[in-house]
Amino acid sequence: MDYSQYKDLKVRRLEAGIVEIVMGEEGKLAVATANAHGEMARIWLDIDRDPEVRVAILRGAGKGFSAGGDLAMVEQMTHDFAVRARVWREARDLVYNMINCSKIIISAMHGPAVGAGLVAGLLADISIAAKNARLIDGHTRLGVAAGDHAAIVWPILCGMAKAKYYLLTCEQISGEEAERIGLVSLTCEEAELQAKALEVARKLAAGAQTALRWTKYSLNNWLRMAGPAFDASLALEMLGFIGPEVKEGIASHREKRKPSFPPEPKDF
Repeated sequence: MDYSQYKDLKVRRLEAGIVEIVMGEEGKLAVATANAHGEMARIWLDIDRDPEVRVAILRGAGKGFSAGGDLAMVEQMTHDFAVRARVWREARDLVYNMINCSKIIISAMHGPAVGAGLVAGLLADISIAAKNARLIDGHTRLGVAAGDHAAIVWPILCGMAKAKYYLLTCEQISGEEAERIGLVSLTCEEAELQAKALEVARKLAAGAQTALRWTKYSLNNWLRMAGPAFDASLALEMLGFIGPEVKEGIASHREKRKPSFPPEPKDF
């Protein structure tokens, strides 16, 4: 499989059966630009079709795992239907392509994990977070519904009570706390993160591939059953991008201040 067409994602073969997918560049946080967002949706189709891949490790370069969406693209979504429709399709494909990818996916999260990166990090079959990682779903802070993956996987991972608390408040979760509540599979010190991900990948790459893939397929039926909830949440998120709240959310992010959202419509 030729991965040279990917520009924002760097794909390299670590050893037999194991590839590494790296978001961003060294020294920087990976930002989900328009191109990067599209690549994050497509990569899992190629991983699935690659006969030389048994396990894929996803990690971020530099200062953290992912920094969330590019504000310029987010702002475009508020007034450009074509951009909004494209992002909706890519967000949908990212979730379903990961769920349906037959190969085992491992995420190794350090630093901040936000936006599309967090989607992939939590949808991975084995999610590993550094103890000091900072997981944040900031949708409601931006002024839109938590749509891209939250409804399909958070209640299954950590239960409805914790899912509602963190998704409604946008409070950050440390890697250590994320493991305690069941949001991630494992945690370790940041210095040990890549080694731990590779250790798990080697164990899985050496396993019975048909048994592993069919087990993954069966377990992911829990996520497929939550598909209607996800589809609704994603549609409501996109609807929010044409409302007044997201404009204040974007402005407050640019000005690095707390948002002051407008009052709700009288007929809401």
